Amino acid sequence: MTHIRTPAVAGMFYPADANTLQSMVDNLLADADTPGNTPKALIVPHAGYIYSGPIAASAYRRLEHARDTITRVVLLGPSHRVPLFGLAVSSAEYFATPLGNIPLDRAATDQILPMKQVRLMDEAHTMEHSLEVQLPFLQSSLKEFTLVPLVVGEASSDEIGEVLETLWGGSETLIVISSDLSHYHDYATAKRLDAATSKAIETLVPDAIGVEGACGRTPIKGLLAVAARKGLVAQTVDLRNSGDTAGTRDEVVGYGAYVFDYAH
Repeated sequence: MTHIRTPAVAGMFYPADANTLQSMVDNLLADADTPGNTPKALIVPHAGYIYSGPIAASAYRRLEHARDTITRVVLLGPSHRVPLFGLAVSSAEYFATPLGNIPLDRAATDQILPMKQVRLMDEAHTMEHSLEVQLPFLQSSLKEFTLVPLVVGEASSDEIGEVLETLWGGSETLIVISSDLSHYHDYATAKRLDAATSKAIETLVPDAIGVEGACGRTPIKGLLAVAARKGLVAQTVDLRNSGDTAGTRDEVVGYGAYVFDYAH
């Protein structure tokens, strides 16, 4: 029997109806005016689409010229539901969204599973939204691709880096880190904290990202360390918060979209 990880937050974070969802994502991508080179890696937010969708779209729009090139996505996001040490892979054969099923790259999973920091843990994936909300954007931005979904718990930058280095690949592989920025501060405080986090990302300084800087700081810090070693350049393409999109300004969540490419 085929093992499919079914959507957990369809109808909450994004529309459950396929046509409504496709239209929403297409409109978000069309409204994102961020031309540029195809990135090797992205950092994108993972809130409900009305809050963070426009910011995420500004990064995904950069993939429009790589629809035929990118055939594998390595997707890392923080665990919100299940405490764990290391990185959790899934035994599923497919991850489903209202837009269809995405096949998992079983060979890639087999490649990293022997690492001490990687474990098979389906329960970490069952209700996790940080990975799921990225999938409709990827399905709308790319053609055929396989997925390597990784839920990240307590891990060092070196442990994240080892996994990323192993799965880095070439132009066929895209690395995506799912993370929001600061949480539940007033608007002015959030702007200050998120600006500091953006500077840390742009300058590839992992240790400058504090505990309050980003919920996905663990995979972000791992990516920054690898990006520095590989000579990548990071760019902020959008930086806003829920007070700018669909919420009040007394308690906001920060959202940033970042692209990483090799220096030209």
